[in-house]
Amino acid sequence: MSIVTIILNILLPPLGVFLKHGLGSTFLISIVLTLIGWLPGVIHAFYVNQ
Repeated sequence: MSIVTIILNILLPPLGVFLKHGLGSTFLISIVLTLIGWLPGVIHAFYVNQ
């Protein structure tokens, strides 16, 4: 995982997921989790972008 991906996962979790996986179910899950709370979105982004 590059430093840019790590920074995007922290600041804008859906953008980090989008850049790695594109539009799809993973991206939508990331948006929903980020809207529920920032921390669940960050955790999901790091988990998906391992």
